[in-house]
Amino acid sequence: MKLWGGRFESGPSEVFQRYSWSLHFDSRLFRVDVLGSIAYARALTRVGILNDDECSTLCEALASIPEPPPDAPDEDIHTYVIRMLKEKAGGVADKMHTGRSRNEQVSLDVRFWLREEIDRTRGLLRALMSDLLNFAGKHVDTVVAGYTHMRRAQPVTWAHYLLAYFEAFARDHERFTQARARVNRMPLGSGALAGSGFPIDREELAAELGFQGVTNNSMDVSADRDFLLDYLSSASTCMLHLSRLAEDWILYSSDEFGWLQLGDGVTSGSSLMPQKKNPDSLELIRGKCGRVFASYTSLMMTMKGLPMTYNRDMQEDKEPLFDAVDQLNLSLEMAAVVVQTTKLNPEPALQAAEEGWLVATDLAEALSRSGVPFHQAHQLVGSLVLESVRDNKKPSEWTAEALTAFDRRFKPEMAALMNPAEGMKTRTSKGGTAPSTVRNALAEARQRLESMSS
Repeated sequence: MKLWGGRFESGPSEVFQRYSWSLHFDSRLFRVDVLGSIAYARALTRVGILNDDECSTLCEALASIPEPPPDAPDEDIHTYVIRMLKEKAGGVADKMHTGRSRNEQVSLDVRFWLREEIDRTRGLLRALMSDLLNFAGKHVDTVVAGYTHMRRAQPVTWAHYLLAYFEAFARDHERFTQARARVNRMPLGSGALAGSGFPIDREELAAELGFQGVTNNSMDVSADRDFLLDYLSSASTCMLHLSRLAEDWILYSSDEFGWLQLGDGVTSGSSLMPQKKNPDSLELIRGKCGRVFASYTSLMMTMKGLPMTYNRDMQEDKEPLFDAVDQLNLSLEMAAVVVQTTKLNPEPALQAAEEGWLVATDLAEALSRSGVPFHQAHQLVGSLVLESVRDNKKPSEWTAEALTAFDRRFKPEMAALMNPAEGMKTRTSKGGTAPSTVRNALAEARQRLESMSS
């Protein structure tokens, strides 16, 4: 069965069928297509196209349609539903498409489906963020090395580091919430591009389907895939953050770092080398990031040169979208399991902070607080580091006497700053890594996470 064909003398060629039909991937829209059709049947009844008995017949028949089998002989999910409806309801099914176009129908289905998937994505994000906070709560005072340019820079706490990723994922949650608001507009009643020829109450239909409001322009409905690009952009940024976390933890769990111990359940071995414990889960997260980026780029390229309004090119929106949703949600699930099962080894993390002259900034700032202009303090500490490197001398090997002997502008009490945990205590400004500040930030993050669920 086709939803078109009266002006054609023959049907599509076998090659065109194979090339253009989409049921094999848009079948996942089956449930929302049925729900949208039930709501539309009721809307047709309210304007007198259907009587109450016809509406009941159609709605009951729609609700009884099974999911499409793999060998269903239909062009797309909409055609399958209408064919099955006609088999179950008879001739009244021919009224079902009164005033309705597949252009608006597919927009409805994808919006309906994506709205639910965004809710699932946000839930998975919140679960991951909760796991990060639980991990952080165990290590508010645990000192690790912070890096810039992949070089040891300043000491931070492990909790402060984890809260950095919490902030990134919180922005992702906000982006998905904003994308959902643009998805959550009801397009039915727009026709193919010029609006409906029947007085459909679009606002009532939107309320019945749980949409926040209706779309404003019928041509825009037919042409618009911005709401998908909004989602794919948000998904790409979220995957970017997951990929960066994965890269960090691949490094931190390596023998060269030794900071993290990944759980057996998220690692794999080697077919040849018995000793290997590979971070495959994290590498797959990092790899799948590229697939989501590609989905975003694919739809951008599809849409970039299309004239108003609907063009068949736009059928190419679904496979990239579906793949991006699948990869993102599975990656969020995987990341959560990794966080739940990973343990921090505090000793090598602290050793990295103690041995790399990460306290240099703390010393320079202490000098500045004592009255030494910061540029001069910077030069002085740089000289101290240079001599220490030449002599292979660690910060902890500098006594108060040796420090003041190096330069009288150093005060004896500044020797305490050779312990990286001491200098961190000065970083109490909001967003800083002082343990007292991190405790407050952790409590605030928990409150924010709770509010995201409401």
